[in-house]
Amino acid sequence: MQIIYEDNHLIAVNKPAGVLVQEDETGDKPLTDYVKDYIKQRYDKPGEVFLGVIHRLDRPVSGVVIFARTSKALERMNKLFHDRKVEKVYWAIAGHRPNPLKGSLRHFLTKDREKNMARVYDQISNRNPDGKLSELDYELIGELSGNYLIEVRPHTGRPHQIRAQLAKMGWPIRGDLKYGFPKANPDGNIHLHCRKLAFEHPIKLEQVEIMADPPQDPVWNMFDL
Repeated sequence: MQIIYEDNHLIAVNKPAGVLVQEDETGDKPLTDYVKDYIKQRYDKPGEVFLGVIHRLDRPVSGVVIFARTSKALERMNKLFHDRKVEKVYWAIAGHRPNPLKGSLRHFLTKDREKNMARVYDQISNRNPDGKLSELDYELIGELSGNYLIEVRPHTGRPHQIRAQLAKMGWPIRGDLKYGFPKANPDGNIHLHCRKLAFEHPIKLEQVEIMADPPQDPVWNMFDL
């Protein structure tokens, strides 16, 4: 587990792809437990360790995950995310070149709970009256051997938003069978990575920028990131 930021109020981890953020029905050990174990050991904490979950990444996604170490930090970070005052940068590798190479996407997403996936629509209609507005900017920043590295800056934080919106355009993320990529990755994960989160520190009120290197695998490595 790679700690990439730490102070008395926040702790950030470069989450490996394939690791849960929070416990689910699988019973697999989640990232929250790994981080609690780290805090308990490093600071010799007696009893239960407080760790507030601020946001999540899907299990097959890697990158920056921030946790709160105090209730005050949790409350204020939740407000920053809610008010869209956190800059988010993701990297995705697709198997198709985006066209145009740079632009903005605006869709409406609904949740298919049975299949645990998002449905994407161009506009609100009787079919999706509860669709939630989902917006992002994207830009092609690399291209090698039929792999297209796309930088994505989401403005909203809908579940599966990046995966679903890129797939809607015909650019599914490498390895993402759920959203139409034809072949799974050997490890079952997908090539989507939260590269950076930037925000005003909830207590210190200074600008914080947290960056995470992508996983070490042959596809990420070919881009020499």
